[in-house]
Amino acid sequence: MIGLLLAEAVRIFSRNIKVKLVGMKKYSGSDEDICNQIIKECYNKKKGYFMISNGHFCEFYARDFGWCVESLLNLGYRKEVLNTLGYALRTFEKYGRIEQSINPQGKPFTFPNKYSPDALAFIIRSLRLAKARELVKKYKKFLNKEIKRYYELVIDKETGLASMDKHFSSMKDYSFRQSSCYDNVMTGMLTSDLKKIKDLVNPFKKFDYQRLMIDNFWTGSYFLDDLSGLKIICGDANVLPFWSGLITDKEMLRKAVNSIRKEGLDKPFPLKYTSKRFEEQRMIAKEILAGDYERDAVWAHMGLMYIEVVNMVNKKLAKYYLEQYKEQIEKHRNFLEVYDTNGKPFRTLFYYSDGGMLWAANYLYLKRKVIK
Repeated sequence: MIGLLLAEAVRIFSRNIKVKLVGMKKYSGSDEDICNQIIKECYNKKKGYFMISNGHFCEFYARDFGWCVESLLNLGYRKEVLNTLGYALRTFEKYGRIEQSINPQGKPFTFPNKYSPDALAFIIRSLRLAKARELVKKYKKFLNKEIKRYYELVIDKETGLASMDKHFSSMKDYSFRQSSCYDNVMTGMLTSDLKKIKDLVNPFKKFDYQRLMIDNFWTGSYFLDDLSGLKIICGDANVLPFWSGLITDKEMLRKAVNSIRKEGLDKPFPLKYTSKRFEEQRMIAKEILAGDYERDAVWAHMGLMYIEVVNMVNKKLAKYYLEQYKEQIEKHRNFLEVYDTNGKPFRTLFYYSDGGMLWAANYLYLKRKVIK
């Protein structure tokens, strides 16, 4: 695993140098033209799967793919989505378990080297959305084994929540959190999807995750990031509960959006994990190489999820946010991964924002199908 992670670091650092010397790739055409070109380039025709970018993340990520599946399906990429799921399940079954990623050479891994609950959750979500019944049938034994493994590794059997004393890889994979909101949302989402698929085991069904989230994380105006006792308003904790479909209360959503805006997480455009560096938030040692990558940087993937949920309660505001992303796409002639706190492409000595992100599919779907 160390060798795999080292190879990842070398590839990312090498591209960092290249971009600083010759610049980011630029696409021609309108914002929609740019996004369409990126989506097509992210599909690896040789191996038959969607890469997360055509930059340094030129590989499969379960969570990122899962974020994009609904959009890809609505944009007409069902065949490619099914091919990607087939590639991922075939590779993971051969490896013996589901990991978060599959590198360009076809080797599974997770960063950091911890169990990642959202990997299985987004594989199951993707299978359901794609109506991939044949794949569920073909890999039923393997998927059931992985569902049971998730339950044993992640869940506190008394509370139904993610264990307080374990560190999991997640959307914010540099952070140490105690039973994070995100991990519990993933379990709730997984439970809901398993109920709809029906053909797979569901050891979580005895727990009411909507009620657990509200009782344990909802403060009355926002969701807590985790159960450590810290009262910090975080972007992921106040978007994913709604985006996943786990929490559907519109008044709660309005309050969460108001909290996000008051905290300034949508400035200069959405969305930041936190409004500043909070020293109380513990991060893995490798964060020293990435700066504020998972603190007050502006993340496009989360920004688009935020816009989607804002559209449920404030269409005018959602359109304003989407226009901000249109400006960024046209300005950079690309779809970037992450920006610094001031809205410029994120960069450190060792890292430069990726480009050509598959997340561009979510922008297109929002523009064409969701926001009228």
